[in-house]
Amino acid sequence: METNSTINKSPIGMIAILFIGAFVAILNETLLNVALPSIMEEFEVNPTAVQWLSTGYMLVNGILIPASAFFIQRFTDKKLFITAMSLFTIGTFLASVAPAFGILLTARMIQASGSAIMMPLLMNVMLTAFPVEKRGAAMGTFGLVMITAPAIGPTLSGWIIEHYSWRMLFDIVLPIAILTLIFAFFKLKDITPQREIKLDIFSLILSSIGFGGLLYGFSSAGDKGWDHPLVYGTIVIGALALITFILRQLRMDDPMLEFRIYKYPMFALSSAISIVIAVAMFSAMILMPIYVQTIRGISPLHSGLLMLPGAIVMGIMSPITGKLFDKYGARALAVIGLTITIITSYFFSEITLETAYSTLVVLYTFRMFGMSMVMMPVMTNGLNQLPAKNNPHGTAMNNTLQQVSGAIGSALLITVMNNRTETRAEELTADAMANMDAGAAQQSAEAAAEMQQQIVNQAMLNGINFTFLISTLIAVIALVLALFMKKVTPAQEGPIDQGRADEEEQTVGQLKNVTES
Repeated sequence: METNSTINKSPIGMIAILFIGAFVAILNETLLNVALPSIMEEFEVNPTAVQWLSTGYMLVNGILIPASAFFIQRFTDKKLFITAMSLFTIGTFLASVAPAFGILLTARMIQASGSAIMMPLLMNVMLTAFPVEKRGAAMGTFGLVMITAPAIGPTLSGWIIEHYSWRMLFDIVLPIAILTLIFAFFKLKDITPQREIKLDIFSLILSSIGFGGLLYGFSSAGDKGWDHPLVYGTIVIGALALITFILRQLRMDDPMLEFRIYKYPMFALSSAISIVIAVAMFSAMILMPIYVQTIRGISPLHSGLLMLPGAIVMGIMSPITGKLFDKYGARALAVIGLTITIITSYFFSEITLETAYSTLVVLYTFRMFGMSMVMMPVMTNGLNQLPAKNNPHGTAMNNTLQQVSGAIGSALLITVMNNRTETRAEELTADAMANMDAGAAQQSAEAAAEMQQQIVNQAMLNGINFTFLISTLIAVIALVLALFMKKVTPAQEGPIDQGRADEEEQTVGQLKNVTES
């Protein structure tokens, strides 16, 4: 018997606290990107150094998220959330007052160590609190955190940077974090079962090297190039460590991260679709700012505003999509959403130097509308097939895959764009030289520079168009995979020992106490 089927009401107050905590944590992950030039100027650091404010945050997330399954099973919800939120709050305060770049970087790492636990914890609580037939609506609300927070981050930070100091980015998050921490101390209850398990230190080391190496290697590829020793070296080391980590987990009776959950076909399929979708989704998030700011010369604030309607639509659609999922299942939503995504991605591959700003807004908004019908339904459908005891591993696996696939997708798409841009620039330069007559050869330096800039812009636009076309084909792969989805119910866990039965009986009592309070 599953513990979440024994209650008629869910702990909404508790979930609201977790929701706010996760929202500010995820919002903070993307909030700083627009502020990096201002930080470079104040602390007099180079682009490579300042980029670690984002890369380091992502790496700490990538290292700790795989371990979240252990933390969720070993520690109570209240202790775990208060610890995570305390770390995030301390990091936010240190970042706000940081007198030197090293302290700011340390503060970001402390922030990340707290935020890494919040998303898996929130998702696991909802899987425990809601029965399968109501999970769609619950996970749709969860989508507000997962999708909307990163989407509104650039717009909000662009407006703040234009009017205030970059420190204001942390100042507005700090009071929310403190209030959330206070409410959690008094109101948070424990509803997920705990087990007396031990952390395998060697597994943690292998996981950190494996996922950390892959994340760093692929994230650095777009800047340093694939032939840089640091890039391919960390990817190779990360891959070897990850293979060793997986083999070790498969041999353990109580692994840190359970890879045997992939024996459930719908979870395995949902993971594959989620990876493909993450790569396709990152194309617009990466390419649009380059096109709008670099080629068209539009300000960062207006670049962020271009994406804001899409974020709002996703926020509105997430709960609606969740309810539709409960009624119709994931396949219908995924097919419709991916079809919209494919069509809009193709239109993006046809944009020109004269495409209207309003057209870009409409296309991006419709693309986000399509994405809103895909991400959470696909993920929830996969998690629904797992036995309750594997929920922590399923949520940890999904969050880890999102981090890794996002980094890989970004690196691959940037590489495709750069290679296509370089090739097209050489072709356009050769054509310009061939068509240049003797008189034109004596043109002024100013005219030559203008022509060169036109070639650069046209070549970069061609690179962006081609990359969006590749993204369209990737989305087609996701659509084909989505056709094989079917509605599922949780698998039977099989016989359980008396100790596990006592744990579940205790959990039922905790759930009833929470709902009554």
